[in-house]
Amino acid sequence: MPSSMSELRLADSALDSGNIELATTLYNKVLQANPKSVAGITGLGNTLYAVGDFTRAGVYYDRAIKIDADAVTPMIGAARVAIHQRRFNDAIKTYRDVLARAPNDPTASAGLGAALDLNNDHAGAQAVLKQALVANPGDPMLSVNLGLSLILGGNPREGANVLLDVTRYPGAPPQARQNLALAYGLMGNSEAAAEILGHDLPKASVQDNLRFYDIQRAHLPQAGGTAPAALPVATVQRVPAVAIQSASVR
Repeated sequence: MPSSMSELRLADSALDSGNIELATTLYNKVLQANPKSVAGITGLGNTLYAVGDFTRAGVYYDRAIKIDADAVTPMIGAARVAIHQRRFNDAIKTYRDVLARAPNDPTASAGLGAALDLNNDHAGAQAVLKQALVANPGDPMLSVNLGLSLILGGNPREGANVLLDVTRYPGAPPQARQNLALAYGLMGNSEAAAEILGHDLPKASVQDNLRFYDIQRAHLPQAGGTAPAALPVATVQRVPAVAIQSASVR
C-alpha cells in the first residue's frame, strides 16, 4: 500500500507538471495493484481531460463515482466534463452535490459559478461566488470568476474593481488580466485594455481582442442589463471570455 500511495503522489506530480505520459503509466500501475482505486481511476480521467479527451475522461470519472458515490474529486471531474460538453444543467447539479458534501469547497464553488454563468444565471453565480469568498477570503480563482461574472452580468466597472484586487499581485493568473482587459474594453477604454493584453499576447491577438470588445460593446445596453450574448464557451482561445470555462473549472 505505501508503494501505491507514493506512485499516486508521483503520478499527481507528473500530471501537475504536464508529463501526461508518465502520469498515465503511474496511474495504470496503481490500478494494476488495486483495480478499484478511486484515486487511480480518477487520475486516468484527469490525464484524458488534460489532453482534451473529455468523453473518455467522463467514462473514468463515472467509473470512480460508481465505486465511491461520495468521492468529491471524480464528481468535480464529471462536472468539468459536463461544462465542456455544454451540459450546463448536469454540471450545476453535480457541483451542488459536491458542495452538499464539502460546503464552500473553492474548486466546486468556482466551477458552479462558471456553470451558472454559462447558463445565463449571473445573479446565481455571483451569490455562490460571494458566499464562497466569505469562507475562502482572497481565493484568486473565486475572485477571477466573480469579476468575470459581474462583467457578463452587465457590470464591467464592478467586475474591474474585483479584478484589480487580484491583478495587483505578481502571481495573478493570466485569466485575471485578460478578464480585466475585457472589462476595460467593454467600458470603452481600449488603451488600458491593450496595455493589459500586451503582457500575455502578441500584438496581432491584442488587436483581434480589441475588435471583439468593440463588437460586444455595441450590443451592451446603455445602462446595466444583460451581458453581450456572443460570449460563448467555445470561443477562440485568445478571446478572454473563454476564461469562463478554462480558468474556472480546473
